[in-house]
Amino acid sequence: MKTAIIEAHGGPEKFKIVDLEVGDPGPGEIRIRHKAVGLNFIDCYQRSGLYPMELPHALGMEASGVIEAVGEGVTHLKVGDRAAYAAQPPGAYTAERVMPAAQVCPLPDAISFEEGAAMMLKGLTVQYLFRRTTPIAAGDTVLFHAAAGGVGLIACQWAKSDGIRLIGTAGTDAKCQLALDHGADACINYRDEDWVARVKELTDGKGVDVVMDAVGADTFEGSLDSLRPLGFMISFGNASGPVPPFAVATLGAKGSLKITRPTLFTHIADHETCQQMARDLFEKVEAGDVQIRIDQRFPLEDVAEAHRALEARKTTGSTILTL
Repeated sequence: MKTAIIEAHGGPEKFKIVDLEVGDPGPGEIRIRHKAVGLNFIDCYQRSGLYPMELPHALGMEASGVIEAVGEGVTHLKVGDRAAYAAQPPGAYTAERVMPAAQVCPLPDAISFEEGAAMMLKGLTVQYLFRRTTPIAAGDTVLFHAAAGGVGLIACQWAKSDGIRLIGTAGTDAKCQLALDHGADACINYRDEDWVARVKELTDGKGVDVVMDAVGADTFEGSLDSLRPLGFMISFGNASGPVPPFAVATLGAKGSLKITRPTLFTHIADHETCQQMARDLFEKVEAGDVQIRIDQRFPLEDVAEAHRALEARKTTGSTILTL
């Protein structure tokens, strides 16, 4: 099957399109023929070597399709089922693959394959941010960076549907408007404004209850300064580079703050937990509380160009690879 692989870490030019054989699923595995594949920043981290992996290897952590074969012991899926996943190991940049079944989820008929491919990693990330990381109640205020991206637009809608006030940041006025259109209460253009001062202004000098920050190095200090005393910082990505080492005592000096660095794959490692998180996400989408916006589509052969667009922050909403 046509597959995008890398044989060395580096830039988008490292991608090669090759033909690989697809075998039969073993115990606990399924074979899935993809209909669409999702693109995520973690793919860029793995390609660049920020998250090293054994090479050569196919990339991609998210896709949707139809189950073609089921291995021994798999009971939650059957041949012909529509399915979607965010899962390890990487290997979604392909037309068909064999993979572990535990994190592959039945996809409701009301959700398209393109939506399924665009929503699983991003939507499950939003689910754990709002439901599994720290208690967040209606009326609380969250600061969310990159609010016009794939995760951000889902987060804006999720927060609004739960009665949570979300203040977003984005790099252009157009992106800020997109976040506002999807439910953000306010959005700050960080290129034009002192966003930390603006957050304090929007919260009457108190700061926010929770920061959700996938940008990393560029926003880390400002994110801490945007929190109220005893506030909670969720650092869940490195789009601008990894956060440099810092003194833990800084958290005390800035108001006895709390911080965590979660990953989606810790949250979905347990099969039943993963399936329940997916059902929670699907309910939001089926109810119309969350709509999945797909603003970029690239053929699998153009995966390098897709990575360039994502890393240059030229994308909004979700990006998918078509087959």
